[in-house]
Amino acid sequence: MLFTLNVNSQSLRPWVEILTADMTAEDMESAAWENTYEMLCELEQEPLDLNTASREELEALPFLSDVQVEDIMEYLYRYGSIKSMNELRMIRSLDYIQIELLPYFTYIGEERSESDFPSLENILKYGRHEVMANARVPLYTRKGDENGYLGYRYRHWLRYQFGYKDYVKMGVVGSQDAGEPFFANRNKAGYDFYSYYLQVRHLGRIESAVVGKYKLSVGMGLVLNNSFGLGKLAMLQQLGRHTNILRAHSSRSQSGYMQGAAATIRLAPRWMLTAFASYRPFDATLNTDGTIRTIVTDGYHRTPTEMEKKNNSHAADLGTHLGFRQGGFHVGATMLYTHLDRNLSPQTTILYQRHNAQGNDFLNLSADYGYLHHRLSLNGETAVNRHGALATINSLSLRAADGLSLMALQRFYSYRYTALYARSLSEGGHVQNESALYLGASWQLSPRLRLQAYTDYAYFAWARYQVSQSSRAWDNLFSATYTRGSWTLAGRYRLHLRQKDDETKKALADQAEHRARITINRQGRLVGTTTQADVVRTNAGEGETGCMLSETVSCQWRQTKIHLNAGYFHTGGYNSRLYVYERSPLYNFSFPAYYGEGIRAALMVQSALSQRLTLTAKAGLTHYFDRSTIGSGLQEINSSSATDLDLQIRWKF
Repeated sequence: MLFTLNVNSQSLRPWVEILTADMTAEDMESAAWENTYEMLCELEQEPLDLNTASREELEALPFLSDVQVEDIMEYLYRYGSIKSMNELRMIRSLDYIQIELLPYFTYIGEERSESDFPSLENILKYGRHEVMANARVPLYTRKGDENGYLGYRYRHWLRYQFGYKDYVKMGVVGSQDAGEPFFANRNKAGYDFYSYYLQVRHLGRIESAVVGKYKLSVGMGLVLNNSFGLGKLAMLQQLGRHTNILRAHSSRSQSGYMQGAAATIRLAPRWMLTAFASYRPFDATLNTDGTIRTIVTDGYHRTPTEMEKKNNSHAADLGTHLGFRQGGFHVGATMLYTHLDRNLSPQTTILYQRHNAQGNDFLNLSADYGYLHHRLSLNGETAVNRHGALATINSLSLRAADGLSLMALQRFYSYRYTALYARSLSEGGHVQNESALYLGASWQLSPRLRLQAYTDYAYFAWARYQVSQSSRAWDNLFSATYTRGSWTLAGRYRLHLRQKDDETKKALADQAEHRARITINRQGRLVGTTTQADVVRTNAGEGETGCMLSETVSCQWRQTKIHLNAGYFHTGGYNSRLYVYERSPLYNFSFPAYYGEGIRAALMVQSALSQRLTLTAKAGLTHYFDRSTIGSGLQEINSSSATDLDLQIRWKF
């Protein structure tokens, strides 16, 4: 991934490497982190002015806790404008990791005057335009490319955005997956998916307003969170705080967004209201009677069957969140009503789907609450659905000493609780059928050494996928990071215990998964290297072991940046798959899974031809030693190797 620093400082590791170091295998498979990644990519391009940022803007940074946001606001109130990023070291609650990350998304600017919203003339005169075009060219042929897919094998997307400071942002995104028809079939308008949006901020009492497609996150996600998500280890940075975020949907994701209008309004100094309305199409697999069996979120429309599902159902949403804050206390209330034009009718004869969401109309209500002290933070949310089923999540974090943070988080999600747009911390992947206790600690022993650990025990009262009765899971992780000068040494070990049906389907079998990683990073001014070793052992099935050794080299010469990745992997099968982050062009998140035996190599070159024009090209090769074909079905490649070429052009004017 290629990034431009917003401050003049010593060389820093790319922020995505810092954050992905705290990701687990489940995080890498989740679309939630990809949403977070795209949000941070945008914020990096248009960073916040620390001297004028509001509390809500700082809360959009997922690596800051409530206490840290409060301390930054208090520092500005007591001492006035920040003159240098080095002043952040004076805020005692900020650990090394936050001080390392903040320069990517914030800058030191002048104090904002109390003038009104800028005039239309100034917006049009001084606003910035950006056009970005991306294409992926596969140097191979899939089975579906020859017979089966409706379109050609190239993936491409186009994005235009106009913005003026943090006041106005508007744009449109068009996206096309490989195999989807372009200006053909049901895609008569060209791209398979479009996103369009207009967002204004700081317009009188309107803190933020969006027309078009947008995403929302309120409370702790028990009712509504389609904006971002972090995993269990990254939760230690957030310390369980709540979020209230409204932002334009400027990504290529074809699910989870809303379409219509939304606004956050400051009713009074202590009162904030967010109201939204949405009507949007979505994909669904239908039953023979025309009802919805499952909601489809992958966004693929490559075959006639997939194309039949495109936008065959619609959802209308109406909701509001009212929040009050005074001193260290905050409380809020959320209401969300959803109507589907087709009846949602899952296969409830399947045991683990017995309590899935059903019907046309859905109503969720919740209360979020919290108390913030200099060393203590309490946050929580309790929600009910239309049937009165309960979900609650509550966290308590304590800054026991400088550099030492402790956290406890309790959650209970009834197996009868359903919320179509909920996303919060969970072991099972859903805000349903889970009762758990999470304990975590983060200890910055010194500016050089940081220790982190968590343990998370979960109980599932009802059946789950591949589990036909009540079960439990226990997840444990310990990590250590040592930094000295330009060198960083990091290691972690994870033990994940789960239960699944045995071969008889009448009893549960305990499954243990061990994962370990060691990373050595050296970040110089011109050249940076990262060496990483991953090992996994699982007793699933007949038991599997896997390992991967990878190397990344990055260098910069004048206006050109070069990144080279290479790795060797050897695993017993899919259960022992491994994930390694790989740098890609801007807004392209790449965290592929590797299993079997093979090598992976990628070369990316980014060149700024001028202050306005940047070109990026990436070539990636995956070669397997243990197979003669790659993939299955229409995705099958009749070769042991696959090479992709990514191209990106970015023009600012």
